[in-house]
Amino acid sequence: MIITRLKLENWRNFTEVDIPLRDRAFIIGPNASGKSNLLDAIRFLRDVANRDGGGLQTAVRRRGSVREIRSLASHSGSAAVAIETHLSRDADEPVEWVYRLAFIVERSGNLRILVQEETVRRNGETLISRPDEDDVNDTERLTATALEQISSNRQFREIADFFNEVTYLHLVPQLVRYGTEIGGNRLENDPLGQGFLERIASAPTQTRKSRLSKIATALSHIVPQLAEIAFERDEINGQPHLKARFNNWRQHGVWQREDQLSDGTLRLIGLFWALLERSGPLLLEEPEISLNRDIVLKLAPLIYRLSQPGRRRNGGTRHNERRQVILTTHSSDLLCDYGIAGEEVLYIAPGKGGSVVKTMADDPGRRKVLEAGVMPGEIAPFRSMEYQIPLDLGLSE
Repeated sequence: MIITRLKLENWRNFTEVDIPLRDRAFIIGPNASGKSNLLDAIRFLRDVANRDGGGLQTAVRRRGSVREIRSLASHSGSAAVAIETHLSRDADEPVEWVYRLAFIVERSGNLRILVQEETVRRNGETLISRPDEDDVNDTERLTATALEQISSNRQFREIADFFNEVTYLHLVPQLVRYGTEIGGNRLENDPLGQGFLERIASAPTQTRKSRLSKIATALSHIVPQLAEIAFERDEINGQPHLKARFNNWRQHGVWQREDQLSDGTLRLIGLFWALLERSGPLLLEEPEISLNRDIVLKLAPLIYRLSQPGRRRNGGTRHNERRQVILTTHSSDLLCDYGIAGEEVLYIAPGKGGSVVKTMADDPGRRKVLEAGVMPGEIAPFRSMEYQIPLDLGLSE
């Protein structure tokens, strides 16, 4: 299952947007236009649905307050913040699920965060519509969503499970190398990869070997000297480690642990592991960081190949599902792939009334050029002329 449409109202940079999504989405735009905040809307639903200490109140608290979430371009300081998602088995199939959540802060009293609207529809049939009569009689019920409550989401637990499987990754190589020494608290769901080696260690042995073998094969196309990736535990303290074997003049090559691997190699291993790890949407921030141009040029097809469909059970039947990947990027090289369609590239443009989002296919001129065989990276509007950085950075007298 994938998110085929995302609607936001008064969310961060966006006062009102309606965004179509496919198996892949490449989000581009100027700095501070809202790329990360768009991904965060999906993370927010994950936090709401999270059974381990999640829920609406926790999801808002992690972001400060409703006031900090609400768009600065909103015409009302008390307007509701709303997120709506449409879910389908495939981008070209009819919408199966619609989930909409709108929340506000009550204007007086305890200033509670309340559900203003929560709707769940499946194949056009409404399963949940809140507030209902019970909510009116007991407004305390509106402090929690039905999505987060096992007792209330039985009819639509499939989408609660779906949001629970959302993964956000912005792996920091230094945290992988020195996570044990750094210690301290980790962010929820470990988005920076501090516990990445432990995640690998927790996988079943055969699953771990299979994934590392696939990752090594994929990496061998862009790091030719890499021959093998393996997992091991320190014989003294039991700490988990990754090691990679590189071919050289020695008969059996040379092994290096994660603390000797380059930033780019570690980020690629983390990315590929995440692609193979779960089935929910994978959210990536600038995966091109630390990678040279030749690798970035191959990144989009590699991501597509590793997110190949896997057999999943839905009720009594089994079907194929490809993992949805939604990423932000500042790299035109990443989009230089003939397999990327104009509908997959989303451009965010800031404005006084909030940022707007359009696909490259929405622009008739660019769509015509793409249909003629030009790659998206060659014509992608990473920056509008209005937001070009002056050559002197405004420092000249």
